[in-house]
Amino acid sequence: MKFLRYWFVTLLAVSALIPAIASAQLPIPGYSAAKDYPGAHLTPDANTEYKVLFDFVVADDNLDDPYPMLPLVARYVNTLANLGVTEENRKIAVMLHQGSGLIGLENEEFKARNNGKDNPNIALIKQLHAAGVTFHQCGQGVLSRGLSEDQLLDEIQVDFWALTTLIELGRQGYVKIGG
Repeated sequence: MKFLRYWFVTLLAVSALIPAIASAQLPIPGYSAAKDYPGAHLTPDANTEYKVLFDFVVADDNLDDPYPMLPLVARYVNTLANLGVTEENRKIAVMLHQGSGLIGLENEEFKARNNGKDNPNIALIKQLHAAGVTFHQCGQGVLSRGLSEDQLLDEIQVDFWALTTLIELGRQGYVKIGG
């Protein structure tokens, strides 16, 4: 009986750890993948190349948490990975412009522009970039805000103009989300 109780407690402990272990194997730690829906008609196909462009334009007044769309991108990347879509088939891009144009600032510049608040986006941008997500910053926005590239995170690529990037990535087959 004592052995059976020990085995049962061990089984419960291991089953409680399985979600944490599975989450740790996802590209973006700390963010879950979408839950499975048995019998869903459409699901991501592991053999398909996914070209997705998230268009970030909304201003974010909450400087305590990451930009609202960043966790969605993390969850999408983790969902594709969880369903077997390889990193080579995950072509995910983020366009930063208009209201989102300052989320990719280095911490000191962000603090200078936001009453000493730290940039809550840095860690997640770095994690997403390490998982293959590309970040595009509107060059016209950089100019109009008086920024220089050294004030941006290394993970941010400055393009000529958001409109040009949106069109060019669209021509390359990216599907735009948001905007």
